[in-house]
Amino acid sequence: MSLHDEIREQPERLYHLLRHQRQTAEKIAAEIHAREVNYVFLAARGTSDNAGRYANYLWGAHNRLPIALATPSLFTYYAQPPRLEKALVMGVSQSGQSPDIVSVLEEGRRQGCLTLAVTNAPNSPLAQAADLVFDIQAGPEKAVAATKTYTTELMALAMISAALRGAQDDWQALEKVPDWIATLLTQDADIERMAQRYRYMGQCVVLGRGFNYATAFEWALKLKELTYIIAEPYSSADFQHGPIAMIEGGFPVLAVAPQGKVFHSMFEMLARLREQQQAELVVISDDERVLALAQSAMRLPAGIPEWLTPLVAIVAGQLFACHLTRAKGYDTEKPRSITKVTETH
Repeated sequence: MSLHDEIREQPERLYHLLRHQRQTAEKIAAEIHAREVNYVFLAARGTSDNAGRYANYLWGAHNRLPIALATPSLFTYYAQPPRLEKALVMGVSQSGQSPDIVSVLEEGRRQGCLTLAVTNAPNSPLAQAADLVFDIQAGPEKAVAATKTYTTELMALAMISAALRGAQDDWQALEKVPDWIATLLTQDADIERMAQRYRYMGQCVVLGRGFNYATAFEWALKLKELTYIIAEPYSSADFQHGPIAMIEGGFPVLAVAPQGKVFHSMFEMLARLREQQQAELVVISDDERVLALAQSAMRLPAGIPEWLTPLVAIVAGQLFACHLTRAKGYDTEKPRSITKVTETH
């Protein structure tokens, strides 16, 4: 199965996850409530780290749970782990193999914390180190660049959030995600044609904010992994504090700007970049005003709640990266210098 096949498989995998793992999410939520967890201490690397960025916004906004992103080197090289009282110590890893992520959960268990592994490998070292395991059930992912394991990680985190809130409306919204992604996938051929415009692109910035701060980082990562472009992700707020100075006529700015709480600030930023600095805009959005600003636009289906837009928007980013890789003449299945499983210490 190719990278492109795995991108297109995502509606099916998410539908399967919702059907088979709701009880797991509810069990995890019950344990979190029972242990009176005050905050989440989250360890992850790479794509899974971007899933953690999503959780940082989602669990903070919907569940009032602050998330601290772990620094695994404190647990390995420095051997000086912080105190973790009243924390849920969570590791997010597709393979569950990385020793530094495992070490964080092992220390959490040693300190008497509740531990949780979110992984595609329920028999992995990470899962064995955890009290609770959420198997994301993405199936074998053969491509080196992670796609379906990323969206299933996001779905797992969203399901746990919904279970923590006990809100039926959340579950009803989650049930629509596979169909929203299937609708977006109908733009596949259009995105393939669009990517040809950028086959000589060597650098860009990728902007997002709020829930889609994670999407900006993950889209940029896919471009780095597959196309070898220098793709720098930013919050649109941070971008104003210096980096905006590098934008001049024709500089590519990729942005994720769906309707929601942060939309107005994103719209103002993109309008400034287009009108004052003549940037080249590639935009993922469901808003006609932003889509009209862009030289290249990928349209999100209407009606997606802001908290779920990262699950859908990244699929457009994945398709763009996949097709741009081919347009540049590179192999989507064999990106240079990286392997499927990366074990860091």
